[in-house]
Amino acid sequence: MKLKRFLTIAITLGLLIGVSNVLNGSTARQQFSMSYPSVVCPSTIKSLASQVSVGSPNTKIRRIGSTSAKFVKSRALRFPVLTDPILVDAQGITPIVWQSRPGSWAGGTICSDPVISQWFVGGSADITARGKLILVNSGLSESVADVYIWSATSPASTKAITVKANSVEAVGLDSLAPGESSIVIRVASRSGRLNSFMVDERGKGLRALGGDLVNPSVSPAKQIYIPAIPMQQKIKNAPAQQLRVLAPGDADANVSVEIMSGDGRFIPVGFNEILIKKGQVMNFPLSPKVSSSVYGMRITSDEPIVAGVFANVGKDFVWSTSVPPLSPFTIAMTGMSPLLVFIGESIRVDLEITLTSGKKIRKNIEGSDIAFLRVPANSRNLTFLSVSADTYGSALQSSVNGFGSIPLIAGSVLTKSAVPTANIRVLNP
Repeated sequence: MKLKRFLTIAITLGLLIGVSNVLNGSTARQQFSMSYPSVVCPSTIKSLASQVSVGSPNTKIRRIGSTSAKFVKSRALRFPVLTDPILVDAQGITPIVWQSRPGSWAGGTICSDPVISQWFVGGSADITARGKLILVNSGLSESVADVYIWSATSPASTKAITVKANSVEAVGLDSLAPGESSIVIRVASRSGRLNSFMVDERGKGLRALGGDLVNPSVSPAKQIYIPAIPMQQKIKNAPAQQLRVLAPGDADANVSVEIMSGDGRFIPVGFNEILIKKGQVMNFPLSPKVSSSVYGMRITSDEPIVAGVFANVGKDFVWSTSVPPLSPFTIAMTGMSPLLVFIGESIRVDLEITLTSGKKIRKNIEGSDIAFLRVPANSRNLTFLSVSADTYGSALQSSVNGFGSIPLIAGSVLTKSAVPTANIRVLNP
């Protein structure tokens, strides 16, 4: 009897060990792939011109709205986007878009992968407004966007917008908050591959008043950084440089603004402990006394906020937006020669510039509070190799048509996904 019991226990343990080894072997054989999601570049509104810079002439692109799902080679480092948005298999090199209205204004942004939530601090919906909120669905199923709108005088409102598969919707800003001169918009995606872009264009009669591509800001936070703000010169009949702030939560916010420039750090008179009323977009005239033509800003608050800075630059205007901390990535630069602006307590940035000739140049940027680097005009790609902690960056670009700000952010990040494996036991249990 004891021998029989012993044999039963031994056989049971043997079976358990065998099953465990099989399961461990199956788990060990599980494979994963690493890849960069494709990024979306915005459509080109009627009468605008648009150019996209990519990392290689072999970069694969596809027009959103096309009946063909096939990607084709770009065959150029910089090429026009005539109307529809495009999907770019950028392979980790973030493309840049530069849009303009000839003789009127210009602005830039990056092409990025779909985002669940985006905040836009900027724009106007009053009688001068000609801007658009562009919603791009690059997926194969319908997408619904919840658009939240805050203004200076009206209660917050929400509008649901459906975007068909493989298509784009352009919504006038004046239809989202009619008559409001100061707005903040959040776009939240319920489902699908949704990207949002904002064009803030203004005019009065036949007279153009400038425009810009408003880049997404960081989500509401108690401390935000705006790296690249051009110092506004005195321009006749032009509105003052302004700081726009929103506290979207359920409580008022007490906010302090610190200027970061070559002259050091300081809080301008009247910008210590500003009261921001909850749910109300508020603007504050801004004219810091700095010797440099570009400065940065750190904003601290006791409640989560979003913020941006509006500045006139010649006949154009630009929105400087908040950004997350800078991290290593590569961005395309063909056709561009921006001024890179970095802010932080202790700035150390190691980067590599690849020229159109193929030559590579290493640069080390160091400084405190603020630092700059002008990118050569014959650059192809810019790679940030290492970046100090709590360093923030944006690029300022000028052209014959106008002036724009581009955030130094990766359009997509490397993602890990499981590779399906064949298992004959599924068919033969």
